Amino acid sequence: MTVKTLPTQPKVGMVSLGCPKALVDSERILTKLRADGYGLSPDYAGADVVLVNTCGFLDSAKEESLEAIGEAMAENGRVIVTGCMGNEADVIRARFPNVLAVTGAHQYEQVVDAVHDAAPPTQGPFVDLVPEGGLKLTPRHYSYLKISEGCNHSCSFCIIPDLRGKLVSRRIDAVLREAEKLVAAGTKELLVISQDTSAYGVDIRHDPRRWHGREVRAHMTDLARELGQLKTSEGRAPWVRLHYVYPYPHVDAVIPLMAEGLLTPYLDIPFQHASPSVLKRMKRPANEAKVLERLKNWRAIAPDIAIRSSFVVGFPGETEADFQYLLDWLDEAQLDRVGAFRFEPVAGAQANALADHVPEELKEERYQRIMEKTAAISAAKLEAKIGRTMPVIIDEVGEADEDGSIGATGRSQADAPEIDGHVYLRDVAATLKSGDIVDVEIEDADEHDLFGVVAG
Repeated sequence: MTVKTLPTQPKVGMVSLGCPKALVDSERILTKLRADGYGLSPDYAGADVVLVNTCGFLDSAKEESLEAIGEAMAENGRVIVTGCMGNEADVIRARFPNVLAVTGAHQYEQVVDAVHDAAPPTQGPFVDLVPEGGLKLTPRHYSYLKISEGCNHSCSFCIIPDLRGKLVSRRIDAVLREAEKLVAAGTKELLVISQDTSAYGVDIRHDPRRWHGREVRAHMTDLARELGQLKTSEGRAPWVRLHYVYPYPHVDAVIPLMAEGLLTPYLDIPFQHASPSVLKRMKRPANEAKVLERLKNWRAIAPDIAIRSSFVVGFPGETEADFQYLLDWLDEAQLDRVGAFRFEPVAGAQANALADHVPEELKEERYQRIMEKTAAISAAKLEAKIGRTMPVIIDEVGEADEDGSIGATGRSQADAPEIDGHVYLRDVAATLKSGDIVDVEIEDADEHDLFGVVAG
């Protein structure tokens, strides 16, 4: 009898930088490569080729990407570059002339072709290497669901349309099919992402498709409603969290879905500022007063809704009056989660040509003030949750200490992974595992996190 052995798999290493949308790109690339017979290497030494998925949004992000490419070149030497900074191939090749290939954002076929050229696949025809739901770079219990690519806005501080193009929405049935597979494979939390989730389907005129015997439009409200119908293997609805939601009028229609329990009561809205004059220079809608009224209406419908946002301080021309306007607006808005960024010029952005750039020391001073303001708001809102019992998804279970006590880290529905706070649990059962959703009694809080125990 002749014994045949499978050929050795070529192995690919991956460094993924930037936002969750880039992470989804990395997962898609790796899923295709895995299907083509490639193994994955956790380190540089074991990789036949290393992929670096870059970020090119800010100059600081570009420098981080170049540093990552340099590390991969030094540790391995066989490097393919992709992602947003791939649009600046001349800059990359000027510093690293020996990179094997450079491709742009979401150019999946070109990346895979480059890997095939660098390390030809050896898979036989009867080897299934791809798990249901594809390969993931996130923990098994949560997944990013990208519904579109690109953006139709022309914000003066942003170059995303240059990097990723205009809005291109995915077919609604394709999105729902992917979501269904992810949930079937163990996903308990779906994080819906894009450059502009509220604009989903605009470019394809909300093209309707048949899905499970009914017609569904490529529209944010239809998508949210359908995602709310999914069920995990335990028969529970997964958490469905919407990110990058511009506050267009039709966003009001998703709030009742939160009240019905079909959608996680959480909205990530990129407000960026509140001062009308700053918003005008940013080329963003200046409707901050109406937003405050809508926030009140949303909270009346879904009292537990958590609103997170990010703001830019030190934008060119921002006066002290503009900044104080933002602080006063935050007092009114009472947002649950806030991130802030000091304005940073980006090569190619229109904002670079604006007059009256804010000195760095003043940017820093304003940054500290907004963080102090939002931390105080967060602390008060979290303190009000002490004594309540709420659902928490478990991210990590610790080891037993010398007394046999086990702790765990999770998140409430107000906390998205990586960017928001945590819920720290004491004295959990040894049977508790990542992905479990348990009711937790909140015992304490600080500025950003909650502390509690599984409800008896």
